[in-house]
Amino acid sequence: MRVALKIAYVGSNYSGSQVQPQAPTIEGELFKTLKELEIIKDPKSANFISSGRTDAGVHAMGQVIAFDTDVPNLAIPRVINSKLPGTIWAWAHSLVPDNFDPRRHAVSRSYRYIMCGEQYDISKIRSASKLLIGSHDFANFCTTAPGRTTVRTVERIDVRVSGNLTRIDVEANSFLWNMVRKIVTALMMVGSGVRDEEWLEQMLDPDSYEEGLEPAHAYGLVFMDVHYPIPIEWIEDGYAIRRAHERVHDHLVRYRVMADVLEHLLPIIPPSDEL
Repeated sequence: MRVALKIAYVGSNYSGSQVQPQAPTIEGELFKTLKELEIIKDPKSANFISSGRTDAGVHAMGQVIAFDTDVPNLAIPRVINSKLPGTIWAWAHSLVPDNFDPRRHAVSRSYRYIMCGEQYDISKIRSASKLLIGSHDFANFCTTAPGRTTVRTVERIDVRVSGNLTRIDVEANSFLWNMVRKIVTALMMVGSGVRDEEWLEQMLDPDSYEEGLEPAHAYGLVFMDVHYPIPIEWIEDGYAIRRAHERVHDHLVRYRVMADVLEHLLPIIPPSDEL
């Protein structure tokens, strides 16, 4: 039978999702766990496929994987999580058709980028983001792969402020390498006044204008969800979700304490007359 899982992870200490030799990856941990539990023999014979790849340091809440197994009763979140490290967890599963391909069958994907928004004009970011909606050539917003089209359709960009943080949600039919992070860079440049909307319109016409962009930091990016033409009937695992909340809470406490520690490590800024 073919099983699909929803996977979440904190990607900070991983070299991306795709398996790599001699490097810690999300797939590497999943493969090791699934084989140890004898759910699959190996990824190839199990036709293991994920809905997309994430780069080093990128996180996920709704990554989807699928594989064939003879023991679907073991291919459930609470069993799989018992062997996974605390930074990776499954939280829902579903029996899917034998030909289900979580990557090729997806009609859209959504990402969220979280950044400190205190130094940006949010109204400018919102206005500029509207220019990116629709089908465009995003060659100036990606790390290109030769021979592949760079035209993509962005269906939605939402910009929301929460305290001193800004959340940028982007949904598209598919994404190019570093596309979301470079879109965020461009929006930050407009929001800070370094560039304007006329420049952004030029960036969407790579045949006449070309400019390289540095991608925004990976630590702010979350792969949120994947959407399919026929909705999958996910069975959420309440126990796995409760345990995930405990795991995330531990990270929250650690990072909040570390933020305060780092502030205490900074020397006090002297009064202006002492500069």
